Amino acid sequence: MNVLESYQLGNLTLKNRVVMAPMTRCRAINNIPNELMAEYYKQRAGAGLIITEGTSPSPNGLGYPRIPGAFSDEQIAGWKKVADAVHEVDGKIFVQLMHCGRISGKINLPQGAFTVGPSAVQAAGEIFTDSGMVTHDTPKEMSLKDIGIAKNEYANAAIRLVNEAGVDGIEIHAANGYLPNQFLNPRSNKRTDDYGGSFENRSRFVIEIVKKVVEKIGAERVGVRLSPYGAFNDMEAHHDEVKLMFTYVAKTLSKLKIAYVHIVDQGPVFDADLMADILETIKTTFNGTVITGGDVNNINKADAVIDRGYDLVYVGRPYISNPNFVEQIKLNKTLVDPNMDLLYSPEAEGYTTY
Repeated sequence: MNVLESYQLGNLTLKNRVVMAPMTRCRAINNIPNELMAEYYKQRAGAGLIITEGTSPSPNGLGYPRIPGAFSDEQIAGWKKVADAVHEVDGKIFVQLMHCGRISGKINLPQGAFTVGPSAVQAAGEIFTDSGMVTHDTPKEMSLKDIGIAKNEYANAAIRLVNEAGVDGIEIHAANGYLPNQFLNPRSNKRTDDYGGSFENRSRFVIEIVKKVVEKIGAERVGVRLSPYGAFNDMEAHHDEVKLMFTYVAKTLSKLKIAYVHIVDQGPVFDADLMADILETIKTTFNGTVITGGDVNNINKADAVIDRGYDLVYVGRPYISNPNFVEQIKLNKTLVDPNMDLLYSPEAEGYTTY
């Protein structure tokens, strides 16, 4: 049972190779982590590593209702409660920094904040609010000054989360159609300056964020999440440069010696052969820990990911209603299905009780 073995991630010893994947849960009232969230993550600290829900480094990045931030004193104090609770039971926790960019509705943003993106290209579809579904905002195209401010927001959030809140590390969310992914993708990035055009230029924003965060907290505390061939949030999945771009990104991140690359496996939804190829490419290009998974709900599926040569296995939805997931699969017990109607409610039901 390889997935149940301990694993050395930089300076951290993980109790097993299971990673609780980041999942938006919308319980941060006023965008502040709270006692309910601390209980939720503590319940799930049997995972070798917890990666938290997406957490905005900026008021402009709070695209969904009740997602947490990491830019105010109250938010950092809230994350300290969460980190302390997880550490009390020997858990390890990275906070995922997620700027929603153009995936946003004005009603979800605090006063004075505004929707931004690499270009003024509105995302197709709608976003949920506490008042119902609304169309996505058309974002303000970020100026070079805006880009500089955003990079600093990531760096400032990272150093406060590590030094003040005491989390073990930071994951930069560059996947699933959020701001860094919007720069990577030609559907949302129509720029003609140094942050647009070639895949190297489109990769610049992500790489510069990572460099700034590494400077603040050290490479061993930094991970990056990527979603090659991902179409979520109106991304173009199959553009001509997918493999070239993600090979370039993986090679550059390898030189920065970050802790890990976390790859969202789109295979079950999109083209499994293409996904297997890009996973293998990134694994052989990035000289460090690689996390992947998807559709893992028993010990055999978890071990199969390790047997394919990957280091850690992410598990998402099963953790919603099975906080002791590792024990459940170890004993081959039947998992409890989550109540999908309660995924994003503000209450304890469907979150810490199920």
